[in-house]
Amino acid sequence: MKNNQTLLVTGASGHLGRRVVELLLEAKAGTVIAATRDPAKIADLAARGAVARKADFDDEASLVAAFAGVDRLLLISTDALGRPGHRLEQHRAAVRAAVRAGVKHIVYTSLTNPGVESPITIAPDHRLTEEAIAATSLGFTILRNNLYADLLLQSLPHAVATGALVTSMGSGAIGYVTREDCARAAAAALASADPGRTTLDITGPAALTQAELAGISAALTGRVIAHVAVNGADAKAGMIGAGLPPFLADLLVSFELAAARGELAVASTAVLDLTGRAPTSVANFLAANRGALVTA
Repeated sequence: MKNNQTLLVTGASGHLGRRVVELLLEAKAGTVIAATRDPAKIADLAARGAVARKADFDDEASLVAAFAGVDRLLLISTDALGRPGHRLEQHRAAVRAAVRAGVKHIVYTSLTNPGVESPITIAPDHRLTEEAIAATSLGFTILRNNLYADLLLQSLPHAVATGALVTSMGSGAIGYVTREDCARAAAAALASADPGRTTLDITGPAALTQAELAGISAALTGRVIAHVAVNGADAKAGMIGAGLPPFLADLLVSFELAAARGELAVASTAVLDLTGRAPTSVANFLAANRGALVTA
């Protein structure tokens, strides 16, 4: 991964961005710039050798300044989900800023199958960002990340405690991938010298159904756990009843609908191809985090 390029990671104070910066520093992958709205939050990364820069996605001029002198840019999709269209505005501003600053290549964290047919509420943000990047003359690597296996640590403890994994996914499968593998893939793609224009599915080694997930969880915990299939309306009502705001319940149910349609049943070799190491399976990830499953 060693090179002499100048690499920039947006969202460097977030979980994914921070881990990518750490991996790049460990690999001595050229000059590493960590960009965030509040550089004080990444003082520890600066102390380890990263260059900290302020980058506000709602201030395009700050993005142009942050991206100055950068060869390759990792654009991590923002978390601006509260106002429709806001995140897409931010992403388009970042793409324009990259062009103005002379960036040569953009790596973007997208979504599995974000086409017009996707029921996922945030799919348009990703699809239209991909289109904005493709409309430039820049090289790009689109990383279509599947659902994080890490999110299972939020949903499975309740299933373990109650014996019921309740979803509206039916028999649909998901190529769950760990956040760590997404970070490793992003770091490798960013540090690459590949000037091309590529779209990759970033997934775990296999797509699993909810029934298979229930079986893995049961084997790890010694509890009886069954997948209980419900419709989308009931799934949403249950989420809201558990305290989730309606917009977030809508988002989660839209992912379940996509899974039920088979749109997330994607498993590729991209993580292995990029990093030289196979992605972690759901079974191994949950085994390593077994304590989180049984403490609910």
